[in-house]
Amino acid sequence: MSQVWDVTNFTAGVVGDVRLPRDSVLLLSAKIPAQARHVQIGWAESQGRLVVRDASSGTDGFAILTEPGGVTKPIGVDGSITQSSFLEVLGEYIPVGIDHIVPKGLDHILFVLGLFFFSARLGPLLGQVSLFTIAHTITLALATLELVSLPATIVEPLIALSITYVALENVMGTKFGPVRLGVIFLFGLLHGLGFASVLGEFGLPEDQLVAALIGFNIGVEFGQIIVLIPSLILFATWAARQDWYRPAIQIPASLAIGVVGFYWFVERVFL
Repeated sequence: MSQVWDVTNFTAGVVGDVRLPRDSVLLLSAKIPAQARHVQIGWAESQGRLVVRDASSGTDGFAILTEPGGVTKPIGVDGSITQSSFLEVLGEYIPVGIDHIVPKGLDHILFVLGLFFFSARLGPLLGQVSLFTIAHTITLALATLELVSLPATIVEPLIALSITYVALENVMGTKFGPVRLGVIFLFGLLHGLGFASVLGEFGLPEDQLVAALIGFNIGVEFGQIIVLIPSLILFATWAARQDWYRPAIQIPASLAIGVVGFYWFVERVFL
């Protein structure tokens, strides 16, 4: 039986940095038929993803991630839910990871493109992206487990600077080697902290934390592949082997990426 819930109270979170998420409390009520054993909550597609959290049980409460326009899994009238399997949670969080890169992760997209424009050859590209992936996976896991923490006001400007740095290295013609890889690893650690703030918005199922983390990381890698494949097709197959590639494409594209990254740094620190 479908039923519209009534809004009985709403408390907005304190307005701080408007670029960061804030918690608000929405209290809904509805008359549940006496014979009902569970309820499901739906959400308009235009409102994006829905995360339903059980705040009554402290850290042991559940967090249910629901896609736009969908409904939650059945929630018992006593507040209990049927626990999702490892594969179910894995499947739920892969789209979250993809969505964070394409279309929402423009800063991450520019960083990955900065890695690509260093060299269109597959070997250096795979080396950079692989190390970057390992690094952001480490800090994402540590931050999710609350073992490492940095405020977004520090992380976000540094991520912007990382975009500018790799772009300038492309222009300067830095060689592929330990220094370049070390810098990319450090920046990957920063990006992992940025990813952790995204997962913090959704909440993670306490009983399937590993599945959620793996699913999100898989989604992030799919997102990176979505970004890199068109770049490889457009440039690496033919253009990168031409004499005019570096002055006409590699340097201008890297400069453009660097300028955007520096603008974001200024915006995130001063504006």
